[in-house]
Amino acid sequence: MNPRIITIDLGRIYQINDYDELARMFLPRGSYELVYEQADVFEGVPAKLAKAREMYALLSEETGRALPWGILTGVKPVKKYAALMNPEKALREDYLVSGEKIELLRRVHGRQLAVLPEPPAGAVSVYIGIPFCPSRCAYCSFPAAVGTERQMGRYLAALYREMGYVSRAMRERGLWAESVYIGGGTPTALTGAMLEDLLARAGMSFPGPPGGAPACEFTVEAGRPDTISYLKALTLAQEGVTRVSVNPQSLHERTLAAIGRQHYASDYAEAMDNVRAAFQNVTVNTDVIAGLPGESVTDFARTLEGVMAQKPENITVHTLSVKRGSKVHEADPAYSYSHAGAAGEMLRHAGAALSEGGYAPYYLYRQKQTVDNLENIGYAFPGTECVYNMRMMQERQTVVALGAGASSKLYFPAEDRIERVFNVADVELYMARIDDMVGRKQRMFEGEEGQGKEKA
Repeated sequence: MNPRIITIDLGRIYQINDYDELARMFLPRGSYELVYEQADVFEGVPAKLAKAREMYALLSEETGRALPWGILTGVKPVKKYAALMNPEKALREDYLVSGEKIELLRRVHGRQLAVLPEPPAGAVSVYIGIPFCPSRCAYCSFPAAVGTERQMGRYLAALYREMGYVSRAMRERGLWAESVYIGGGTPTALTGAMLEDLLARAGMSFPGPPGGAPACEFTVEAGRPDTISYLKALTLAQEGVTRVSVNPQSLHERTLAAIGRQHYASDYAEAMDNVRAAFQNVTVNTDVIAGLPGESVTDFARTLEGVMAQKPENITVHTLSVKRGSKVHEADPAYSYSHAGAAGEMLRHAGAALSEGGYAPYYLYRQKQTVDNLENIGYAFPGTECVYNMRMMQERQTVVALGAGASSKLYFPAEDRIERVFNVADVELYMARIDDMVGRKQRMFEGEEGQGKEKA
């Protein structure tokens, strides 16, 4: 028997994307059909919201589900909260967001107002992507590879060409790095010598405020606990890193095996010991994931308890996102819909436990195809919040991104507008087309009008 397809008549609309995203929060593609006539002009925000609410009511009745974020489809709800005149009323009445999520937004927005000033003149964020991992996680859809030492060396040679041009272009324009974030992948999957070279080059290429000071914040998303030896942690410390991520995702052996992570739960504590021994002063973040295959609320709570026992300054609670290209999606394309229920309880437990432990939520974002249509939340001890994370969510600062799959965001303050410049995602293609990637950065800087000292 063919599955039933729900048909939704939208009438005359100008653009289909937001309606399609709303439908996908309830149902997988192929189980609904959106019928509409193409309008010549935008129908207006009030009319669009009214139509989305009608669509939400229909889909909620059909599926028996109520979404905690209502009809809000954006990935940066804190930015939406800040932009609305009466945010709590508008989110509740116009967007149908639950009281629980509105309160969360209020807390996150308030925290950011308290700790994050406007970007200083000439300040940008710098992201450097290292797309290599010891193994590929079952939920991963990023352009990460299990690279050979030779491939990693070739990649770094290409990356350094891009870094070299960007460093010169920034200096010529009086720009400096408020934050440098090396992510992945798993940067500590590089050999010790490669990692040391990368960190030294990054520190020299992207200094902080004028006068030769280092970047205000230097983060390495070390990630996999089994890649963080004492010697690599010592390298991070000696090269001026100020923030390190140690991310087990779960502390259950069966889960780690099921999701393709080649480390043990005990490796997390060992990695934390290595980082604490190597650094005199460092902020550590730990990621955990709610909604992993086979895990119960009790399983998640035990992972969180084990993580909190190590006292990382930041804990980021992600909700599992099942995207095309991941092994979880290949095995079950409807996973996000068929495994709903427990993830919301996991996030509520995390919020209560972390608040009791002295952590406060300070940044938040959403991804498509998350279990239970939930969110990712960063918690921190007061005074240890990550500037890079908050700037990324606010989108009020230029982000210069380097490496395969990197997406730069050019910010124009006068218009409060973002333009994006993309690098190709495939590692081999990035290396083969590095001249083109450098050319894209050159055009970005030469056409840039909004980030010089005089105009920022």
